[in-house]
Amino acid sequence: MSAVVSESLPALRPMGEVDLPDVLSIERASYEFPWTEAIFLDCLRVGYHCLVYDGHRSLQGYGIMSMGAGECHLLNICIHPDHRAQGLGSNLINHLLEVARQTFVRVALLEVRASNTIAYELYCRLGFNEIGTRRGYYPARRGREDALLLARELS
Repeated sequence: MSAVVSESLPALRPMGEVDLPDVLSIERASYEFPWTEAIFLDCLRVGYHCLVYDGHRSLQGYGIMSMGAGECHLLNICIHPDHRAQGLGSNLINHLLEVARQTFVRVALLEVRASNTIAYELYCRLGFNEIGTRRGYYPARRGREDALLLARELS
């Protein structure tokens, strides 16, 4: 009989300002139109639920969620390209939704680029349903791109 050694998931912990250089590096490696440092600082300042995946040597991803009036909004979920397709995104989203559920949030919302089929499929697998479109929501190489608005009941 042989033993199988599996690497455990990196630890989820609160994001701090000290994490922003690594967060920005992941953001820039992942998006053509990344968030700025000022946006991340604002999320921390106003008390949004901001988490990072702290790997053995580096940050592997992060998530940001706002909550209020019985709703939560998943604002930014991002896993470093080198660490995708390992279940980190699903785990992070499920963790954030559980935090929201424990604070009596009833509905989770998010937007996804219409062209981001991988993320869209992940959100659908996690129980989100398309409820609308935000026309011209995202900057794009040629003008603007639509966002698909997704929602999920948390009851």
